[in-house]
Amino acid sequence: MAGKKEDSETSQNQVSVGDKHKTEVENPDAKRAKVEEEEGALSDKINDNGKEKEDGTSQDVKEERADSNPDTKPEDDTAEPEKEDCDVPSSILEKGVIYFFIRGRVDVEKPKEVDDIARSFIILRPIAHDAKLSEGPLRDAGNTRILVLPKKVLPSSGRERFLLFVEKSGASYDEIKGQFLAGEEYETKTKGTRHSPAATPIGEGVYAITTTGRESHLAYMLTIPQQLGEVQNALKVKEQGSFIISTKNPKYPSPASARLPKDPEFPKKILEEFRDLRWIPSRPNHFDYDNSQILLIGESSGIEKAMTPQEEDEKANKEKPLEAMEELEEEDLKRMKHMPGDSSASIYADLKAHAEDYPKLQTTF
Repeated sequence: MAGKKEDSETSQNQVSVGDKHKTEVENPDAKRAKVEEEEGALSDKINDNGKEKEDGTSQDVKEERADSNPDTKPEDDTAEPEKEDCDVPSSILEKGVIYFFIRGRVDVEKPKEVDDIARSFIILRPIAHDAKLSEGPLRDAGNTRILVLPKKVLPSSGRERFLLFVEKSGASYDEIKGQFLAGEEYETKTKGTRHSPAATPIGEGVYAITTTGRESHLAYMLTIPQQLGEVQNALKVKEQGSFIISTKNPKYPSPASARLPKDPEFPKKILEEFRDLRWIPSRPNHFDYDNSQILLIGESSGIEKAMTPQEEDEKANKEKPLEAMEELEEEDLKRMKHMPGDSSASIYADLKAHAEDYPKLQTTF
């Protein structure tokens, strides 16, 4: 049986991403150990819209493009700027490429089940608001973010509300390779040499952070793998998915099980946005500060709600958000199709890493 699974995984990894149908550590650092799961006290304070239950007012999550989009310099970007951006939906606050990774527990090179996974990770690589993805690997703009999901599994319904936090913001590809992708050996007094395995990719695609007025959403469309496997299904990584996202006010302490060693160093402008609220709809620049905590509330209805167009955009006959997202997905499909090697090689080429040095894309346990 094990041989059949390995043959299946190898076969899937060799499939060309261009054939995809067109559709819509355990880390030895002890300071992260207590973030394994958030307590019910956090989610109890949040309603289904990602707002505090005791506060009836809404926070306007729209902001000027320059503030909501940290990657605004075309010369640092991977994509080709459009000639005009007047048709870009205003509800899309940020767009880019998304990667999903897992890391096995200490001395577990290849997880055989969810319990063998120490952490799941999401990597966001923003591109300019008015840009298109061009052929070839992404250029290093030094604006990549590494997000940690201690619960390992993504939330898939409104009843599931999981915290993630920003492990590293403004990361360069060298930092990603040296501090995130690579495995590590370390010495312990009781068990001798231990090994924290390298991070393993389980998916790549495109994403958008959007606003529907009262809420913010993180939506994604998967490009790789072509077909979802056991790993993706177990971790609830879908072909398309979205979450309501809310940012925690660092003024209020977290439960002990979800407490980080240091609060995010938000500037005064962001702190003022919170007022006295514990949570506000997330904005793209909230992801640009280490230790920022984001609550993900699952959405079982797919990405349609996250892609709701703004009324003023409809009046101006602007492109619909869903159409813009589908165009970005198609650009990524074409881009990854022309990358050399299999799906794993394409992902690592994007991150300027040598595929032979790291684990292959995992789809089976």
